[in-house]
Amino acid sequence: MTSVKFDDNGLVPVILQDAVTKQVLTLAYANKEALERTIETKETWLFSRSRNELWNKGATSGNTQTVQSVQIDCDGDSLIYEVIPNGPACHTGETSCFHETLSGERSNTASDMIGQLSALIKQREIDMPEGAYTTYLFEEGVDKICKKVGEEAAEVIIAAKNRDARELATESADLLYHLLVLLQEQKVDFTEVTGVLQERHAMKKDK
Repeated sequence: MTSVKFDDNGLVPVILQDAVTKQVLTLAYANKEALERTIETKETWLFSRSRNELWNKGATSGNTQTVQSVQIDCDGDSLIYEVIPNGPACHTGETSCFHETLSGERSNTASDMIGQLSALIKQREIDMPEGAYTTYLFEEGVDKICKKVGEEAAEVIIAAKNRDARELATESADLLYHLLVLLQEQKVDFTEVTGVLQERHAMKKDK
């Protein structure tokens, strides 16, 4: 803690980064107490400059974050919280606060694509637009969705056995889509899946 250089207002900038995808989620600030609480509880604690108070990320929205590590830069004047997010980091519902582009073209990461597809599937379940395939799956229910997951898994196996790279990519995309539909039907956020992967990865590193 003594190596952290807080500014004249007692604050240090904090970059929140997804521990699995490495996507930058937001930029915020912490004071000494917020940093101490973060390290102690492994939850994201920050200091709100607008409200002039400590805040626990997700305490109101439910979009909490589990802190995997707190990293400090070489000058000691900025931090990175590597976190496992339980929902979007941005108040707009976007995965990251950095979702608008001022210049150039922003490349979609694998995480972006999955997040966008998950959000679309969730909205489809709410709106249930007539004629949409996702609507059809939700109307048919869990048995139909599970059947499709099984069928697509079999297609992935066949594509792999055929050594057809394009077919394998296509069938894998179909499988992932149906798996996301199943997760939504079961109300399991995809971040829970990535959280399990991260926990397993952390356990392997500890051994």
